Amino acid sequence: MAPSKIELFNLDSAEGGIFRQLADGMTTTIFPGEQAMLSVVRIDPYTMGQLHRHPEEQWGVMLEGSATRYQDDVEFLIRKGDIWRTPPNAMHTMKAGSDGAVVLDIFAPVRKEYLSSGSGFAGSSQSIN
Repeated sequence: MAPSKIELFNLDSAEGGIFRQLADGMTTTIFPGEQAMLSVVRIDPYTMGQLHRHPEEQWGVMLEGSATRYQDDVEFLIRKGDIWRTPPNAMHTMKAGSDGAVVLDIFAPVRKEYLSSGSGFAGSSQSIN
């Protein structure tokens, strides 16, 4: 049996990742695997993403900063170190706090539309009133 390929990346470097401009003031670097993918999202202070949904399950980890999370009809504060789950097809977004935010998102299975660079959130979206 051949040894597995070592894939080593760093949270502070986009090297080896796929860049995506999600919105003004919100970018991500994506690191896809075979069954799951990581997305390191950087959000400028007070920037809000687009409310959207997708069929993939998503977990999030607040690495730096804070944000208000909107998930279906619930709004809650997220701080550094918090971990949350977004079930498949749940409407969700977030708005960064005064220091901005860095979030590690984990998707399973892989979001196919994120396998190439581009812009926007993809998936289904709607406006927040």
